[in-house]
Amino acid sequence: MAFSTTPDWFHISDDDDIVWESRPHPISMGAGVPVGIGLVLLGFVLAGWTATDGVNLLTIFGVLLAIAGGVLAGVRYLFWTNTRYVITTSELYKKYGVVSRDVTQFRLERVQNTSLSQGVLGRALGYGDLTVYTAGSGEPELTFERVPNPERASQHVSDQLEESSTEESAV
Repeated sequence: MAFSTTPDWFHISDDDDIVWESRPHPISMGAGVPVGIGLVLLGFVLAGWTATDGVNLLTIFGVLLAIAGGVLAGVRYLFWTNTRYVITTSELYKKYGVVSRDVTQFRLERVQNTSLSQGVLGRALGYGDLTVYTAGSGEPELTFERVPNPERASQHVSDQLEESSTEESAV
């Protein structure tokens, strides 16, 4: 499955295709988004309820509460939306960062092993961590945290590894 557009933060060669692209599961935004939305609603109710008698301290507090809730939810959303995982036919990429951008990339030919871990909540909600180990390193080289449908991502890595090893043995 090849995608028609490539992300703006990496350049892909003509003979390379994107086979999988994702961001973390929405659960990775944590409680910040629902709490932020709750604060916005509470702030609007408080400001609207107290503004009927004119602007007073509670009205100002309600407006500030709504602004704080919006900022909290917005920041959590920005971090979530600016984290991306990509598997191409020859490389793995992980991009994160809002103000600055950090991109980790390495060739699939370096992959030694992968592991998939899911807790009880992860299994129930369909997310997990896919960790990739490379040759010459005992430490994880790359982890796709809270990736949705991690079995699918793991299968894409395995398929690409199998294809690259088949191509190498044919050469």
